[in-house]
Amino acid sequence: MAESNELARLRAENEALRQELEETNQGVLALYAELDAQAEELKQASELKSRFLSYMSHEFRTPLGSILSIASLLKDELDGPLNEEQQKQVMFVKSAARELTEMVNDLLDLAKIEAGRITISPGWFDMFDFFAALRGMFRPIVDTDAVDLIFEEPVGVQRLYTDDKKLAQILRNFISNALKFTLRGEVRISAMMVGEDQVRFSVSDTGIGIPADMHDRLFEDFVQIDSPLQKRLRGTGLGLSLCKRYAALLGGRVGIESQPGVGSTFYLVIPVSLRTEASDD
Repeated sequence: MAESNELARLRAENEALRQELEETNQGVLALYAELDAQAEELKQASELKSRFLSYMSHEFRTPLGSILSIASLLKDELDGPLNEEQQKQVMFVKSAARELTEMVNDLLDLAKIEAGRITISPGWFDMFDFFAALRGMFRPIVDTDAVDLIFEEPVGVQRLYTDDKKLAQILRNFISNALKFTLRGEVRISAMMVGEDQVRFSVSDTGIGIPADMHDRLFEDFVQIDSPLQKRLRGTGLGLSLCKRYAALLGGRVGIESQPGVGSTFYLVIPVSLRTEASDD
């Protein structure tokens, strides 16, 4: 009799445990279904955001291009001379249109990266030619009376196999930022080997410097430095974020070393050869 009662009790406990497990399984399945639905909603929202950014960027580029063209025609006085005040106004329009174009381009690049539509086209190129092209690009816009733009001779780096256009975009952003936040002194660009298969590009300035608590956040989307100088400079806060994303596509990383009142160094470390199987041909 006792054994029969014990058996009945065990059967009852087993049945209760079975029902509990079944209910738990149903709850887990429901949770998975809810998570799948939320993931799909997030995916659709991300795709919509990327499409919106891409569409709006394209729509803005055409009228901005027209504004820049018209401003250039007016500045060149093809339709007649302008007085000094009119020249200032035309330059203001041209400068504002150029800034807006840069913002639109940043948004378009962000949309392309998030949509996975950015392609990397690696190839061999000479570092001396690469630095010479960058130097020539910035020469017309540097106030040499206040800031010296110095390109050091690459140390131990002669040729790279990577996407030179993406690399140039990263360094142009670093150099432009350095020039914006350096009122006097110098901006120095250098490249040197790190180990046997990596190269480090550095852009150092004698500018305002950046507090340590901002270093980790600088490469996030839409983050900008809170300073009186920044308030005079417009931008999307996407430049450094795009640099970080491009660096990852090139198999590398970005970083910063900075001290307020002393200056900053933004750096990029990438492989000498993006594909180890690449040859010199």
